[in-house]
Amino acid sequence: MLSIPVYVTENHSCGYLEGNLARSIFIHPSVPMDTGLYSGLIDKGFRRSGNDVYAPHCPGCQACIAVRLPVEQFQMSRAQIRCWKKNQAVIARIKPAEFDPVHYSLYLKYQQSRHPGSSMADSSPEEYIRFLGSDWCRTHFVEFWLQGTLMAVAVVDELEQGVSAVYTFFDPDYAQYSPGTWAVLWQIEYAVQEGLDYVYLGYWIKACRKMAYKNNFKPLEGFIDDEWVSIENAI
Repeated sequence: MLSIPVYVTENHSCGYLEGNLARSIFIHPSVPMDTGLYSGLIDKGFRRSGNDVYAPHCPGCQACIAVRLPVEQFQMSRAQIRCWKKNQAVIARIKPAEFDPVHYSLYLKYQQSRHPGSSMADSSPEEYIRFLGSDWCRTHFVEFWLQGTLMAVAVVDELEQGVSAVYTFFDPDYAQYSPGTWAVLWQIEYAVQEGLDYVYLGYWIKACRKMAYKNNFKPLEGFIDDEWVSIENAI
């Protein structure tokens, strides 16, 4: 059995549940990470931020649940069908996970609209690419263009068994096109075309409104008690 060294962070305020303490477990940076190893770890509830691979390890709380969508079983809701039809003119372009000043400008516009006054809204170019890029993962920056305008960018990790939706940022002026939902729908279609089984959507917290959209993609599975189970049956 493979033994991987890890370390645990100090407690800090939870960014999702007010009044809670949070803590994370990280894969030690001495571990030579690659897409193959990460593909196994994401199936154990881990995620990446930049080059760092982590999972929640909070004292007395198990609210964060890693979730994934089996793409062959996915059926669009009426709202998702409307979103799909509304975005039929969108052109997707898959780009390398490299710094692009146009992407960076859009990222800042998004953060300043969604998280004004936060550190993310004032990210330097180095902080931006360190957060979204990776030296070892097979990552794409997928551009979504509408009528000659860059509407959104989805950061997507391609794994052995699926794709991971790392982050999506978009032009707030195009919010009526539901670009966040569109980006997930595109990733589902991409996974199907590539013969991959899952889209991993990160962590879901039942009591967190900003994560509620993930439960709109059905049948959603959650990693609970060391196994993937239907969220509908488990929560």
